[in-house]
Amino acid sequence: MKASINGGPAPRHDLPAAPPAHWPSGHARAVAGRSRDGSWTPAFLVAHWSPVLVLAALAGLLMVTHGDQWLADRMYAWQGHQWAWRSTFVAERIVHLGGRDLSTVAWLGVLAAWMVARVRPGLSRWRTPLAGLLVSSLLATAVVAWIKSWSNMDCPWDLTRYGGAHEYIGLLSLRPAGMPRATCFPAGHASAGYAWMALYFFLLATRPRWRWLGLAVGVSLGVLFGATQQLRGAHFLSHDLWTVVICWACALGGYLWFQGRAPVEARAEVPMLPDEADTAPGAAASWRRRAASK
Repeated sequence: MKASINGGPAPRHDLPAAPPAHWPSGHARAVAGRSRDGSWTPAFLVAHWSPVLVLAALAGLLMVTHGDQWLADRMYAWQGHQWAWRSTFVAERIVHLGGRDLSTVAWLGVLAAWMVARVRPGLSRWRTPLAGLLVSSLLATAVVAWIKSWSNMDCPWDLTRYGGAHEYIGLLSLRPAGMPRATCFPAGHASAGYAWMALYFFLLATRPRWRWLGLAVGVSLGVLFGATQQLRGAHFLSHDLWTVVICWACALGGYLWFQGRAPVEARAEVPMLPDEADTAPGAAASWRRRAASK
């Protein structure tokens, strides 16, 4: 080892000055669902697909046991045996119509951000996450709308039990000939909120620490829109739960598709941005081990 001018050991100039800002640690890979070879970890897949199975089972149980009607009965009685919230300004104009417009504007904002990222090289790392958010949120609302077009189920306010003109017909039951078509299943308006659960995966790919905030935004909007529609008599609880299932499945599927198709180099950069890479557990130790082996 060579000595420096002041007698101490000379600095080694063959070591890297610092780990790359995008160097993901084992912790970062685990959070993003990646194993060392880039494949999806079983733990990640199980943890993120299990809500689909659990919520689908709960929604099916509500439909089979008539739990939907039990809850709707109480909402209906609480409003004086009428759907008093159906035409209120807050429920109809602000939450229903305003919420729909807000979701549309938000999607257009994401579209604009993606278009900017497409033409600005410095924003290239945002292209894939933004594309996933765009497609996942749009796909979720489109799938819900498509199912509504053929599911042929009535809204609570259409049923004789709640002052309407039709008898209740289950999802898998045959609808009597001559009975008008219905388009109330699953919950369409709630999908305008639950579709934004895709923010969880967008932030998982860009700002992992904030992913739970993204999930909270989507769930909060979905619950607000869905609960308001239930109070208006537009949907049963199971309608909302099936919408959650569809929106989460679309969000997760979009994340797996877009991140799975990203080049290996891009995958390494996406989970950590500069302010997070250096503080991730294991990042500094990993760099020191690599440097010591030089």
